[in-house]
Amino acid sequence: MRDSRSPSVDTVEGPDTTPSPVRRPRGSTLRPVHLLLGTAVLAVLLLVSVLTGAAELGWQRVLAELGAQLTGGVSPLSEREAAILWQLRVPRVVLAVLVGGALAISGAAFQGVFRNPLADPYLLGAAAGAGLSVTVVVTAVPQVNLGSTGIAQVAAFLGALGGVGLTWLIGRSAGPDTATLVLAGVAVGAFLTAAQTFVQQLRVESLQRVYMWILGRLNTTGWDEVLTVLPALCLAVVVLCACGRLLDLLGTGDEEAAALGVRPGRVRALVLVAASLATASAVSVAGLIGFVGLVVPHLVRLALGGSYRVIVPVSLLFGGAFLVGADMLARTVMAPAELPIGVITAFTGAPFFALLLHTSRRR
Repeated sequence: MRDSRSPSVDTVEGPDTTPSPVRRPRGSTLRPVHLLLGTAVLAVLLLVSVLTGAAELGWQRVLAELGAQLTGGVSPLSEREAAILWQLRVPRVVLAVLVGGALAISGAAFQGVFRNPLADPYLLGAAAGAGLSVTVVVTAVPQVNLGSTGIAQVAAFLGALGGVGLTWLIGRSAGPDTATLVLAGVAVGAFLTAAQTFVQQLRVESLQRVYMWILGRLNTTGWDEVLTVLPALCLAVVVLCACGRLLDLLGTGDEEAAALGVRPGRVRALVLVAASLATASAVSVAGLIGFVGLVVPHLVRLALGGSYRVIVPVSLLFGGAFLVGADMLARTVMAPAELPIGVITAFTGAPFFALLLHTSRRR
């Protein structure tokens, strides 16, 4: 009689060269309802955010304006109201979607690569590296426009890649424990932040500009910021969504993944470059906005399961929705004054991170 405690897969004597069956994580199929739900939440927040502001536009007139733009009809808005809608509010909301989606999808990718649910662009040094690089650009070339120039994007990408690479090297040399990686990221982030502060002190006149950028902001001067970040972000999103299945295979272990034809080193390098590109794109136009890449993938994982084929694309949608909501709060909590959006995300993300740490320790 077969022992009930034995594995469900039959075994044979002698060396076994057959790859172990891959245990598919819960919720490993991306269903249309997942995308529809995320799109619906995002669409509602987009509309509410566009309607929110000092100038009262009215939702009926805004909807009529959208219809007029689609059908070529007569606009119900005055020239000033149309400028407020299309040159201020809509670009800002679209930028919030792009930045929130970029931070969330890169956080999900980092968690998959390092097999660590605490991984996050800010905990692994990506954001700090990007921040240091952009600060160097701002202090060296004070007239540079952070929102519409490619210099800041290139510098942020190289800094993000350097920060993550340094964290990875230190973490691997210190030990295999995943908690060691997070501690290495904290150390690298602190060092790069200290270097950033040192660079700031070399040019005191740039302090205010850099300080406001560090706190995070979604101020736009039109569509320049959106068009600047869009190509790099689209490329990163395509790569990361295509790598969802590979991240699931990496989660089974390097040996099992290799037995199934996956090259773990190449997959990690590809995902790290794409995630760093997404992080750098967001940081270069919006500054340092923390906790989005930690909170959103975790909530998606809790709701839909542990498969990165689902977590990565759904995090993109809910990351955008999360930051649109945070930006709405930042604009309205102390109106007419505006809070830095990084303050709002920290208020929500820091308690969540503390709870996550407590839960991880109990396990």
